Amino acid sequence: MSRATHRWSLQTNGRRATVERVTIQRMEHVGIVVDDLAAATAFFVELGLKLQGEGQVEGGWVDRVVGLEDVRVEYAMLETPDGHGRLELVKFHSPSFRGGDGHAPANTLGIRHVAFAVDDIDAAVASVRARGGELVDEVENYEDIYRLCYVRGPEGIIVELAEKIG
Repeated sequence: MSRATHRWSLQTNGRRATVERVTIQRMEHVGIVVDDLAAATAFFVELGLKLQGEGQVEGGWVDRVVGLEDVRVEYAMLETPDGHGRLELVKFHSPSFRGGDGHAPANTLGIRHVAFAVDDIDAAVASVRARGGELVDEVENYEDIYRLCYVRGPEGIIVELAEKIG
């Protein structure tokens, strides 16, 4: 398989540099930082994701990747049943984290939700509610294509559920 690359020139401070751009192959995973790793993992497993692995990471290499010092994290990697989507849940033990608004509205800047296709949205919502999650508002029909809703899980994580109609 050939790698698609594109060349373009960039000029800064009077210098010209040629930069190659590599085309993205796929989305590898989405990472979500949580405080209660066990609760967040259980929530997503209950929705149908499969736990691929758990572990701990620390050391200079991870410090340099994430741009922090003395990083020590635990993580859980989950995968969608079709094997095409992965979600990484991360708990930072150090450095200490800055608190965020766990109930920020859906229009807050930044990544606000992840979306999953489900085969039965009513059952998925019931499962979320049974484990302390909440329906953000209502399940709605989108142009007779999908039934959609937002739910909040642990730490205010917003998950969109989508059931294809027909």
